[in-house]
Amino acid sequence: MKAIRRLHVRTVLPETLAPLHQLALNLRWSWHPPTLDLFESIDPQKWQLCRREPLTMLSLLSPAELERLAGDAEFVQRVQEAGAGLDRYLTQDRWYQRAAQDSTEAFGSAYAYFSPEFGLTAALPQYSGGLGILAGDHLKSASDLGVPIVGIGLFYKSGYFRQRLNAEGWQQESYPVLDPDDLPLALLREPDGTPSVISLAMPGGSRLDAYVWRAQVGRVPLLLLDSDVETNDASKRDLTDRLYGGGGDQRLQQEMLLGIGGVRALRLWSRLTGAPEPDVYHMNEGHAGFQGLERISELTQSAGLSFDEALRTVRASTVFTTHTPVPAGIDRFGVNQMAQHFGGSAQLPGVALSRLLQLGAENYEGGDANVFNMAVMGLRLGQRANGVSQLHGEVSRGMFKGLWPGFDQAEVPIGSITNGVHAGTWVDRKVFDLASEFINGDVLGSGGPWGHVDEVPTDRIWATKRELREQLVAETRDRLRKSMRARGSTSAELGWIEDVLDPDILTIGFARRVPTYKRLTLMLRDPERLAKILLDEERPVQLVIAGKAHPADDTGKRLIQEMVRFTDDPKLRHRIVFLPNYDIAMAQRLYPGCDVWLNNPLRPFEACGTSGMKAALNGALNLSILDGWWDEWFDGENGWAIPTADGVDDDRRDELEASALYDLLENNVVPTFYDTDEAGLPTRWLEMITHTLGTLGPKVMADRMVQDYTQNLYLPAARAGWAVSENDHAGARDLAASVERIRAGWPSVRVEHLDAEGVSDTPQVGESVRVHAYVALGDLAPQDVTVQVAFGRASETDELTDVELSVLQHVDSYDGGKHRFDGELELSRTGSLGWTVRVLPAHPLLASDAELGLVTNPF
Repeated sequence: MKAIRRLHVRTVLPETLAPLHQLALNLRWSWHPPTLDLFESIDPQKWQLCRREPLTMLSLLSPAELERLAGDAEFVQRVQEAGAGLDRYLTQDRWYQRAAQDSTEAFGSAYAYFSPEFGLTAALPQYSGGLGILAGDHLKSASDLGVPIVGIGLFYKSGYFRQRLNAEGWQQESYPVLDPDDLPLALLREPDGTPSVISLAMPGGSRLDAYVWRAQVGRVPLLLLDSDVETNDASKRDLTDRLYGGGGDQRLQQEMLLGIGGVRALRLWSRLTGAPEPDVYHMNEGHAGFQGLERISELTQSAGLSFDEALRTVRASTVFTTHTPVPAGIDRFGVNQMAQHFGGSAQLPGVALSRLLQLGAENYEGGDANVFNMAVMGLRLGQRANGVSQLHGEVSRGMFKGLWPGFDQAEVPIGSITNGVHAGTWVDRKVFDLASEFINGDVLGSGGPWGHVDEVPTDRIWATKRELREQLVAETRDRLRKSMRARGSTSAELGWIEDVLDPDILTIGFARRVPTYKRLTLMLRDPERLAKILLDEERPVQLVIAGKAHPADDTGKRLIQEMVRFTDDPKLRHRIVFLPNYDIAMAQRLYPGCDVWLNNPLRPFEACGTSGMKAALNGALNLSILDGWWDEWFDGENGWAIPTADGVDDDRRDELEASALYDLLENNVVPTFYDTDEAGLPTRWLEMITHTLGTLGPKVMADRMVQDYTQNLYLPAARAGWAVSENDHAGARDLAASVERIRAGWPSVRVEHLDAEGVSDTPQVGESVRVHAYVALGDLAPQDVTVQVAFGRASETDELTDVELSVLQHVDSYDGGKHRFDGELELSRTGSLGWTVRVLPAHPLLASDAELGLVTNPF
């Protein structure tokens, strides 16, 4: 029989156990071992049955069991202490509050963080891969640091997908429906108890309604919008059913709900709770770009600003983070599609369709005039932008340099903040327990134990790594057994699984999404050579592999199938395993259990990659192509760099880089692992582990990342936002008028003549040159521009590199809008040098020389 109606009956806790409800709802439990211990102590068997999820655990308890627990004085005391501990965590001053007290400048009171996915815990599957995991770690570290962030995303009833394999090794997807009432979520409600609803206009005069769910991530609220509302038609109710599940209009409408609806959800949140309106809006990828359009619309209506004035206000307080190093990874919608969704009755008040289309236009060399580019809109809406590693910042500046014509690539205003990982989530309990035994202080705190790793005996480190391998072996066998049964094997055929993997063998992990550029099957380039490495009798190697392909990516699925067929070989299957349904729960066993983390993308297509960071924090060494974060922090002692073969065709490149991988395994990695002293300890390997933990530990922490965002982007954006908004947006009005005047007058700007005094026939270091620049400005005034002299090394073609810039001062004006600017150029370097002069727009509220994309050079 099937139920015709569902209702959710919640557990009623005795008053003495009431803190358990708050402890279960606040996702701090996902990175707080004492809270997990408390719930496990209720009933260890039920704890495993409910997959270690506190809210589910409470739902399994009968009234009699609750009564028994309420009568257990010791347990009640532990509950009360845990509740008090959570209260202290939520209210005490942390890094952000202390920094604000020590600063003479004002700090923001709230920052909005928009992301299409959030990877927080396996209990709330709202993520597909690295972007979501990064977003989850960002919120967790913001909570630990006390940074006042509020997250905004979508609630996907079927999440991404669950992966299983069929008998042929082909990926199969399923979409179990999530009941939000069973999850650590609370529905936003009006004072009268009715569910709160936000609405968006849709094409054809229709409307999209959405509920707003709140997840509490420590101190950070996360608002998730849900279109499964009875007032919507069937297609709109399904809009948020799946993460990245649809294309075309569905993807566009999801992003409209995230951006436009997300801002409306923030306003709702403030109205219901009194929370402050955000000072800064952070777009985690271009998916959330429409938030800027909604804010422009608000300002044109509430403050009476023009579109351009509102745009300047929004830009000042917006941060944009790009995560993709390839143009194909960017969302692009057709211009006609955009017109359908943002024109006519669906138009946002104050946002004319023509102005909107300009924001996402690829109006640069190589661009497509028929598409609307979400990343381009993000850059035009965000005064501050960054990539997620130093190399990715460089790649991004190359990708988007067409938006700033006339500027060198290095001057494109896209910086970088390298990603980090949340140690409390990803470092295994055994590692923290070992650190606690030998290191004083709070090893779970933001500082962590990394600076004191040398105080831990190496034999204990090695023993702990074996325990972690043993833990992974058990997990792998259990998951493999379930996978093989799903593929059609019977229990009688699976006795061989008891011999899969060995806790005393060098263990290599490889797990990630499976787009082509990540090269899942590079290791299979020479299958016989790989088999020989795996099966070596004296120095064997074992591989644990996992990954999901996008449901529409048949190429990725074929790569998985190729790998699975290799792992199915009876001669090899005890040494190499592919585990389906890679998720947070699997990762939390996989990273700690590996000795080596393998990563072999096509450089430079890995924006950052954080899986190797998580493995490193658990005492693993990285074996990776120099891409993403590894290009930045590989030092020769924390692992191995796989050489790259640039400049050859892809097939040849794969062959060369696979051969280099095999060489490293055979000649470096394997011998180092198995070369032991009289006590059986691999001394060189342990030296590399302790070096890795001590040097990489502080760098790869999400706490460092969030502090970087706060100090380098959030606080400057907040102050810029205040500057344009104060006094009835006087700054925004002035800036918009200045930009309009400068753009109109820029065609008349030119460098007419340059003079230099004091240059000898044989100039020497320490001499100076007096530079005179005669510049025609037309109707513009000297204060509308900055005149710079650029001095650097000159190539054979006179291209300048390693450039130093200095500003020339206005000294005289002449008839016809002509002016003279002077300055001193000190010859501080030797070699073949050169200089030039250029003119740039100037305004105190511009964030960079290149912000307006305007520059005039002498030639």
